[in-house]
Amino acid sequence: MRKTVLYSACPLLALFASTARADDTPAVQNGVTVGIGGEYAPRYSGSDKQRVQVVPLIQARDNALFFDSQKGLGYDLQTDNGFYLEHTLGYALGRADRDSGWRDGAENLKGMGNIDATLNTALAVGWQATDWLVLESKATLPLTDSQGVQYQASLTLLPVQTTRDTLAFQSAALFGDSRYMNTFYGVSQKQSLRSGYARYHAEQGFYGIDNSLTWSHQFDAHWGTLLSANYTWLNDHAADSPIVLRRNEGSAVIAITYTF
Repeated sequence: MRKTVLYSACPLLALFASTARADDTPAVQNGVTVGIGGEYAPRYSGSDKQRVQVVPLIQARDNALFFDSQKGLGYDLQTDNGFYLEHTLGYALGRADRDSGWRDGAENLKGMGNIDATLNTALAVGWQATDWLVLESKATLPLTDSQGVQYQASLTLLPVQTTRDTLAFQSAALFGDSRYMNTFYGVSQKQSLRSGYARYHAEQGFYGIDNSLTWSHQFDAHWGTLLSANYTWLNDHAADSPIVLRRNEGSAVIAITYTF
């Protein structure tokens, strides 16, 4: 059951939840799920404009090892009392200073410069307190570019878990160190001269809350669907930045999946 909850705990990772719950054996949990979806989301964190893009979904597991198109390549270690450790190696696309069809970016960021894509590693420690409650803390660190460290502490509720349907609600508090906050929300002297935005130094620490509600439905042993809605609120550390034009943001994903 811990593996099932682990995937359900993140909005785009509920792909195995319904099929795995029908039989909690390793043979069922191991496998590959692919999918294609559409995402409606802000152009970047703090943007007042939205974009629609195609989202590929891939998820594969072989016992403790897994690959996920959102998390990356990783493994998890689990104990009988509900505690777990997850380590992943992933890739962040960064941000462009113009509209982009494949990563964050908007025309109003001209002069801010691009934030490079980077290889990162993430370490999560969690506890499945009950079949319907998961607590987790996570740190994401860049490996190929010094963009700072992001942290989050999350609570996930799973009020519905059947052989066909899984409903998951997750609320996460977001934190960043000084380098991370000023990479994504700060405006340096050089950026100010190029873009026209006033200089801004973003304080480290808590900067927002991210809430998501995900429903996955399995039509049969292979075909399924996924619907996710997300709401993000940025606090003053991020929202006071001149490039943040909206502190309350919403997004949604709808996808069709196939499990081999």
